[in-house]
Amino acid sequence: MKGEKLFGVSARPAESGGDGQGLKLVLHRYIIDAIEESGRNLLEGTRPALAQFVTDKVAEYVARLRLAISRYEMERLAEELVDELTGFGPLEVLLRDNSVTEILVNGPNKVFIEREGVLHHSDLRFIDAHHVERVIQRILAPLGRRLDESSPMVDARLPDGSRVNAIIPPIALDGPCLSIRKFRKDMLKSSDLVAMQTIDQSIYDFLENAVSKRCNILISGGTGTGKTTMLNVLSQMIHTQQRLVTIEDVAELQLGHPHVVRLETRPPNAEGHGEVRASDLIRNALRMRPDRIILGEIRGVEVLDVMTAMNTGHDGSMSTVHANNAQDALLRLETLVGLTGRQIAEKTLRQMICAALDVIIQLTRMPDGRRCVSEVVEVVGTRDDVYVTNTLFRLDRRTGFGFLREAINPAGDKLRQLDY
Repeated sequence: MKGEKLFGVSARPAESGGDGQGLKLVLHRYIIDAIEESGRNLLEGTRPALAQFVTDKVAEYVARLRLAISRYEMERLAEELVDELTGFGPLEVLLRDNSVTEILVNGPNKVFIEREGVLHHSDLRFIDAHHVERVIQRILAPLGRRLDESSPMVDARLPDGSRVNAIIPPIALDGPCLSIRKFRKDMLKSSDLVAMQTIDQSIYDFLENAVSKRCNILISGGTGTGKTTMLNVLSQMIHTQQRLVTIEDVAELQLGHPHVVRLETRPPNAEGHGEVRASDLIRNALRMRPDRIILGEIRGVEVLDVMTAMNTGHDGSMSTVHANNAQDALLRLETLVGLTGRQIAEKTLRQMICAALDVIIQLTRMPDGRRCVSEVVEVVGTRDDVYVTNTLFRLDRRTGFGFLREAINPAGDKLRQLDY
């Protein structure tokens, strides 16, 4: 009896953990299969009709397997399943699971989750593509964001701070796709990064000195390498008497600081009006008497504004950028400046970038999912129109642990003051 499969779903609760949560996962798939087999569009009907159907199926499942569950527990389980079917569907259980850091939905039958930096295929699934779209619309409804054929992509933030991205056909060829990067409620501290071998003590000591000396810092890395987390940790090193202004497309930063002004960009409305860009917010931030400006990510025309701010008295500013290594990060900034349409001589542009930046922290994700600092580079200047940099720390990739400290000969005015 325990090896039996009901509607194509394994009837053994132990396969999903053997606890109440595991039983719910199995029942969720079982009920979705039952709805499909019934041919009835129960999710579009009334809640009482769906509740009765779910209750009957839960009772049938419990009876077949002869599970030791009280009537009260069975009714509560059925009610929770109805909440999930009418709410965020199979995402409900994932959103409540603190060990899940990212949820990726590639159509109705492919749900992936990230735990400890490693992606896993989940057994959860949706009924069909329309079920995925209904869940996406439920997520977006209280946020006032629009998603339809005329606007098939959306980037939003849940009330708890989790970041949501959704895209639907005809842009997404294999069905609606959803990405949720969950908001971490317990902010990581520098000691956590050392314990997780993201950084070692020598790098931490250096970064603490660099922040206190008001070095302008750029954090570089690929998607999911921990750039925002590193930015949060660096913010904890800033003196509490300083005033910070943060600018983000979607607010993710959790700055552990008493004096923070948080600004967020705004997309255009349905008529194409009302857009507030990062470059607009940077210019406004300059009038707000900031000691430091923290830009969540440099990704467009705001690159010139943030470099201008770094060059005009707002030392100690920080930002992130997508790049594979520190040298690529500098070239990425050049490319973004080119996209603004401004005609700036290459020599002048490189001198401006070097004057704006002091330190680049490069992050990477190891094959085992561990995120770590792969190098810390000082931006010295230019020589013969070529960037001159100095590698201060580099990850020992042979072992994947520990950091090799390079020969240090700092040339920057601020870095020369640091105690090595």
